[in-house]
Amino acid sequence: MTKAIVEPLLQWYDEGHRDLPWRREAAPYRVWVSEIMLQQTRVEAVRGYYERWMQAFPDVRALAAADEAQVLKLWEGLGYYSRARNLHRAAQLVCERYGGTLPSDYEALLALPGVGEYTAGAVASIGFGLRVPAVDGNVLRVAARLNDDFTPITDAKQKKRTTGHFSEITPGDRPGDFNQSLMELGATVCLPNGAPRCGGCPVQHLCLGYHHGHAEILPVRAAKRARRIEERTVLLVRCGEEVGIRRRPKTGLLAGLWELPSLEGKTGANELRARLSARGWQVEKLLSLRGAKHVFTHVEWHMSGFEVTLAEKPEGLTFVTPQALRESYALPSAFRAFLSVLEE
Repeated sequence: MTKAIVEPLLQWYDEGHRDLPWRREAAPYRVWVSEIMLQQTRVEAVRGYYERWMQAFPDVRALAAADEAQVLKLWEGLGYYSRARNLHRAAQLVCERYGGTLPSDYEALLALPGVGEYTAGAVASIGFGLRVPAVDGNVLRVAARLNDDFTPITDAKQKKRTTGHFSEITPGDRPGDFNQSLMELGATVCLPNGAPRCGGCPVQHLCLGYHHGHAEILPVRAAKRARRIEERTVLLVRCGEEVGIRRRPKTGLLAGLWELPSLEGKTGANELRARLSARGWQVEKLLSLRGAKHVFTHVEWHMSGFEVTLAEKPEGLTFVTPQALRESYALPSAFRAFLSVLEE
């Protein structure tokens, strides 16, 4: 990889990059929020969330002053909720330490909760014009093809080497645009899963992977560990006009979020009625719901569901109206499949 890729990439980027809401104003706060939202999330899924977030929290101070419940509600459906909590906590730290303005220093950015090397590099280069690289999975894929490199891109040493290479060639006058040109190339041309659009690549003539016929089989990744499958029985508990929800534990998957109560394993109607009665729940009606599946990074939930109507509210659940559930409580998308009954 040489400096020869810089000018063709910048020219290509100038001629027609995507119009994304966070690119219209390269303010550090806006860059930061967009990069956190885009972690493991598609651009099209982020657009609406980003615009709603900016309306509610237009700057660091507004985010820092918000209640966590409001932050999580706006994040509802994006997944990986620790990202939202880290944004919130980092905004509070920025107000405490830097007067509400993100620091224009790479190391200081890196020290904020939820900010890794890539995000710090993106904010520093795009938001502040600092000459630092921003290397994520997309950029690692581009580099592997450019260099015809069969070293697994999941190798930490490989990422460090690649970051070092980009540190050397990142232009001092347009570091943010160069980093965005690499992101754009990986997102629109140098695509994953053996499907690069080499014919539209501005650096095809410099790509060793293309010239050696290896572009479609690069990059190399270490084998992923198979996801663990868990069976769960989800309960849509109703009492009068309200729905019962509860908080998840403060640690672990979906930590501290509200959820529909559930039981481990797949439970039949008769067994479920007996188990709930043993808890002291006065079950008036039990209806089976359509099952659902939800995939997390390392675990996959296979869920069966029941609508449970109770005569009295039991201990351990918080009962809210369907409207309050929609407007005020952040419920992970894993449970959305069971909420359609409320709309009916």
